[in-house]
Amino acid sequence: MIYTTLPHTTLEVSKICLGTMTWGRQNTEAEGHEQMDYAIEQGINFFDTAELYPIPAHPDRYALTEKIIGSWFKKTGKRDKIVLASKIAGKANFTKFIRSTGFKKESLIEAVNGSLERLQTDHIDLYQLHWPERSTNYFGKRAYSHDLSDFWQDNIHQVLETLRELIKEGKIGHVGLSNETPWGAMRFLEESKVHKSLPRMITIQNPYSLLNRSFEVGLSEISIREKLGLLAYSPLGFGVLSGKYLGGAKPPNARITLFPAYGRYSNEIALKATQKYLDLANKHQISLPQMALAFVTSRPFLTSSIIGATSMAQLKENIGSIELNLSDELLKEIEAIHNENPDPAP
Repeated sequence: MIYTTLPHTTLEVSKICLGTMTWGRQNTEAEGHEQMDYAIEQGINFFDTAELYPIPAHPDRYALTEKIIGSWFKKTGKRDKIVLASKIAGKANFTKFIRSTGFKKESLIEAVNGSLERLQTDHIDLYQLHWPERSTNYFGKRAYSHDLSDFWQDNIHQVLETLRELIKEGKIGHVGLSNETPWGAMRFLEESKVHKSLPRMITIQNPYSLLNRSFEVGLSEISIREKLGLLAYSPLGFGVLSGKYLGGAKPPNARITLFPAYGRYSNEIALKATQKYLDLANKHQISLPQMALAFVTSRPFLTSSIIGATSMAQLKENIGSIELNLSDELLKEIEAIHNENPDPAP
C-alpha cells in the first residue's frame, strides 16, 4: 500500500480509501465486515461513509451503513487503526426524511451525534458536507444556471463556527467538502483565512475518473495551490469502467441494472469512450478497472481514491491496482482518448 497524509494534518492515510455506500442495500452486514477485514489486511486504513448510505436513500435503510461499520468496530476493537470519514446529508427532495434544515447549527450537531452513536465511536476524523446547500452544478450537472428565484443566504461563516465547536468538543477532528464547485471551495477557504479561528477545509470529495475529469478544469489548481486534497469518488464511474455494461449488457445485481436511474456514467458517449479504454487496456495486457484506478491514483492533486465493491473479487482487483504503474506511453494514449471524448459523464 502507498500512504500520504491528509493535507494540513499529521494523519497518514492509504492512497486507496474503502468506500461503503452499498453496505445495507447491495451488501449484507457480514459482507461489509468481510470487506473491512480484507481491506485492513491489505494496508487500507481509511474508510469513508455517510449518514445517507446505503444508496439509493430510503427511510427504511437510513444510516444502515454507519451501523455496519459501528458493529465491526465493536467486534474487532480496531477503531484506532482507522482514519474514519463521514458526511452530513445536504438538502434535497430525497433527503427530506432525514431533515430539511440543511447545515444549520442544530442540524450539524444532530447529524454528528447520530453518526457517532451509529458508528460506536467518540470521534470522526474527517467530517464532510455531502453537497452544497445552494443550487449549483453538481451531481452530473455540467453548466451552472443561476436562478434568481432560488434565494440562498450565505451561511458559510455559521457553518464553520458550528464545526469549530464540534472540533473543540472532540467529536470531529477535521472538516472537508464534497460535490463542491471552485467558487464554493474558495469561499470556504477564504472565510477561514480571514477569520483564523475558524476551521479550514482540508479535503474535497468529488467525482473523478477517466469518464469525468472535470475536476481538472478549475478545482485541480485550487487543490494543489491551497492543499485541498481530492478524495476521488466513483473512480470507476459506478462500475462502467469495468467494461461490464458494454454491448448493452445488464449484469444481474450490478448497480446500474438494479438502479437504472443512476445513469450518470452510462450514456452513449461514455460507453463509447469506455470501449476505447478497454481496447487500450487489452493492448497493454492489463485489466481495464486497474488501469482506470491506477490513472486516478497517479494524479498530483489526489489524496485518496475511494473504491467500492459488491463482491470480494471486485475488491481484490481494485485494491490490487495500487501495484500498477502506468508508462508514459500509456498515459499519452489515455490523453489521446480523452481529447477525443472529453468528460463524457459529468
